[in-house]
Amino acid sequence: MNDFDFFAGHWNVVNRRLVKPLSGSDEWDEFPGHSVATRHFAGAASFDEITFPTKGWNGLTVRVYNPGTRQWSIYWASSARGELDTRPMVGAFDGDRGVFYGDETVDGRPVRARFVWTRIDQDTARWEQAFAEAGTDDWETNWIMDFTRK
Repeated sequence: MNDFDFFAGHWNVVNRRLVKPLSGSDEWDEFPGHSVATRHFAGAASFDEITFPTKGWNGLTVRVYNPGTRQWSIYWASSARGELDTRPMVGAFDGDRGVFYGDETVDGRPVRARFVWTRIDQDTARWEQAFAEAGTDDWETNWIMDFTRK
């Protein structure tokens, strides 16, 4: 249940986000971020807030561990949308890599979403988001965050 303990602390973040996911575009937007993460419930919950200073909005993530299923549920909210996405990404870690799946909507159509968390070492980590059209396994990575501990 302590999978996200490594993430507690202050981080500098380099973001690369695909401008138009699932459109065939290969145009990426790169921008900075600053994240502060905390652990709760003796490691069974994790919270972080990320600021995107050049974008003018913030995001926050709440992660909660279910000891019965041994899986995490991950929820996201952003100040740009002003709402909590109540459709969790659900999954687990296997060693230093965690994979989580859920449902998302892109341009009004349903898609599958995948998060991959990688603990590289105590001072670096990576998060990746990918989408796949419903009914396919053709994953397109559309957002990468490289974290370096402050």
